[in-house]
Amino acid sequence: MYQLKITNALVCDGSGSPAYRGDVAVQDGKIMAVGTRLDGDAATVIDAQGRALAPGFIDSHTHFDAQITWDGLATPSLEHGVTTVINGNCSLTMAPVRAEHRAFVGAVFRQIEEMPAAAFDAGMQWNWETFAEYLATFRDNLGINVATLAGHSMLRLWVMGDAARERCASAEEIEGMQQLLRQCLDAGAIGLSTSWVDIDHEHRPVPCRLAAPEELDALCAVLGEYGAVMQVVPEFWDPDLLCTRIDILGELSRRHGITVTFSPLFDSNATPDLVPRALDRVRLQVANGARVVPQMQTRPIDVSFEFDVPTSVFSSRPTWWATILKPAGETLRDFQDPEVRRQLVDEAYNGMHPIAMEVHFPDFLVSRCHLPGNKALEGRRLKDIAEERGCDPVELMLDLAVEEQLRTRFSAVSVGHDNISRISGPISDPLVQIGSGDGGAHVTRFATYGDTGYLFSRFVRDAGALTLEQAVYKLTGQIADNWGLSDRGRIRPGQAADLVLFDPERIDRGPEIAVEDLPGEGYRYLRHAIGVEQVFVNGVTTYAADGGYTQARPGQLVAGRRQVAA
Repeated sequence: MYQLKITNALVCDGSGSPAYRGDVAVQDGKIMAVGTRLDGDAATVIDAQGRALAPGFIDSHTHFDAQITWDGLATPSLEHGVTTVINGNCSLTMAPVRAEHRAFVGAVFRQIEEMPAAAFDAGMQWNWETFAEYLATFRDNLGINVATLAGHSMLRLWVMGDAARERCASAEEIEGMQQLLRQCLDAGAIGLSTSWVDIDHEHRPVPCRLAAPEELDALCAVLGEYGAVMQVVPEFWDPDLLCTRIDILGELSRRHGITVTFSPLFDSNATPDLVPRALDRVRLQVANGARVVPQMQTRPIDVSFEFDVPTSVFSSRPTWWATILKPAGETLRDFQDPEVRRQLVDEAYNGMHPIAMEVHFPDFLVSRCHLPGNKALEGRRLKDIAEERGCDPVELMLDLAVEEQLRTRFSAVSVGHDNISRISGPISDPLVQIGSGDGGAHVTRFATYGDTGYLFSRFVRDAGALTLEQAVYKLTGQIADNWGLSDRGRIRPGQAADLVLFDPERIDRGPEIAVEDLPGEGYRYLRHAIGVEQVFVNGVTTYAADGGYTQARPGQLVAGRRQVAA
């Protein structure tokens, strides 16, 4: 007798092959049998009634590194059909970190991923230092599968101390980083992440950006020993720089026999030729034997922010950045200082960065007000309100922020990556992987959840750029292949029973709502799922649309081609 049998399903097996009506049987967390009509009883039988059954979706670009230590479900990923998340991207993770560097790492993480300090400090216990100790803190409380990269910045900081922020590493220090990376991989890391662009809370390059080419080459040599993956954040806004970086990644891939993946591949009105140029360069590198994988998100960038927490929207504008990094009282004074305001207004209309040029301040929405007298402004554009009042839109934004003690919420809608007709081709390209969702990050800024539903609703149903089967493959089998997750990503005997049952005619992301569910009374804005009926992790129900999240914790640490030691 099977433990679970799902019958009468439209089976999309994760290979991209045509879907078929069939049954799937599960036993001991594994798929035991697949067929058009399976014999044999089961303790639990679910009639899918023709709904789609797919392998659990894999989210390859997340930042649940902190959240996973207190939330083993990585909410709300499961309700969007995600059964495996890959953490530790962008050179950052919560380990290995020596005790004396916890404050620095926490500040960097909160800055880059924009998590409220109160939530981070309330949730983090910091009772580990090594990578193995970090994994041990949450491995027995997982409702979702987790794979974690080792962060390059963390390796440098562990080996070099504060000098990691100042200089290149010596030969001896590089060797120390190699040994440390091996320890992380032996403990269960799936690979290495690094960055060429990120800055810390003091507006300085994160430690990995101080690495000389020979350091990255040496670390890639270790990845080659393990068959592990490297993830990189390149200069995604500059076509020339991005193509140069792709060439570097191609050489590293060939030399060490590794897969390298970069994220994001970002479509922008400021640089409309960037994506086609980058893909041409990827094709060249792949033709020459490299394994270079670009990651592209499906959703547009809709950024929301309040001025009581620093936001990367303003990182390219020096006066704004310096002002919002200050304590709240000083920020309020600056916002009212005539000379500072003049500089802020000038910088608002003169972006310092190609991507920043798409952030048009007068088009910002007033999305949330706290004073009753301002509630009528919610949902309106600054420029429309300013026109009625006869004032400048940026001055109006500053006035509202001061009046509401920096708690007014503003939104920059469709900052970029919103031209579905233009990005349908790249999204459907066989070389492009779905990624860069940033789950667990920017939790007060923009809803990073719902890329899966957006793919099916906009690119499958609306645009017809992908078939249902192709979209499922993009979220399952392709990612599993790229990352070496050999027991995930397909519905076939022997695979882990990570499954998602959904209605292909309804699946979508829901509207953005505020959820006060972070530690320390923090809140985030989420998009709940639509059309996802039931989610199974290693054969156990962890989410059902009619009952919500269960108490089951069947999630596992996933280590790519290697088994994680018990």
